[in-house]
Amino acid sequence: MTDTSKQTRVFPRAKQDAESARTAISTPQTENPAYRLAFQDMDFLLREDLRPVRFQLELLKPELLLAEANIASTFVMYGSARIPEPAKAKAMLDMATDDKARRIAQSLVDKSKYYDVARELAQMVSQCPPDAQGMRHYVVCSGGGPSIMEAANRGAADVGAESIGLNIVLPHEQAPNPYVTPALSMQFHYFALRKMHFLLHARALAAFPGGFGTFDELFELLTLIQTGKIQPIPVLLFGRAFWNRVVNFEALVEEGVVSEKDLGIFTFVETAQEAWDVVQAFYARNGEPEKM
Repeated sequence: MTDTSKQTRVFPRAKQDAESARTAISTPQTENPAYRLAFQDMDFLLREDLRPVRFQLELLKPELLLAEANIASTFVMYGSARIPEPAKAKAMLDMATDDKARRIAQSLVDKSKYYDVARELAQMVSQCPPDAQGMRHYVVCSGGGPSIMEAANRGAADVGAESIGLNIVLPHEQAPNPYVTPALSMQFHYFALRKMHFLLHARALAAFPGGFGTFDELFELLTLIQTGKIQPIPVLLFGRAFWNRVVNFEALVEEGVVSEKDLGIFTFVETAQEAWDVVQAFYARNGEPEKM
């Protein structure tokens, strides 16, 4: 009878060969870049020709990390990197030296309440228990940066929950906010792959006041839902006054470039409890989303 307890792998693991390659005898041949193992050759991996491979790696790595962490779905939070918590916003106003600076600082003070709202919402959603299979849902996911993103990760940390941060390499130096769970703090080179990961497991999305980055990510989601490329999920726009000032949604309907029903893709909310009620009502009405 065959002994199934014996190891069936006959080839060495890549890690083993990688270690052996590092200790190779030094000769003109082994010192030449051509001799490097392909997956250890950074010059090779960073060639223009290897872009499709880098795309695949950047798609695969976060998926594996989330699967290993038993994360089935996320609650994504978008928002400005420039809206600080209330105390810091007030300090900025106190330091303003001219009318324009004071006007902008006052605007940030007015919106700084959303730092606390994002933090409270993250506290709420992070307390959802795992399902019967031990998979976690509504895990907070932010862009990993400061301000509103920090508030999201901070809210999860407040209740002892893990949270995700999807950072991006930018020309200016930056670091993930300190509240992101280190094992779920990921960095991207490609904006396209980062945006895909924001939505692959999203069960709900909250968009707080923000700038170009928030608009880019939000409107891509609205387009995906509008065109039927993804199943609808609750899309929560915090701050009706802000959004209606910076985007004239009704004018888009009047101009004939979107339909009236498209405005039903999202819901304006002001408080964390209101947002959470909308999400719960959405799934009570539409049923649970299909498994990936």
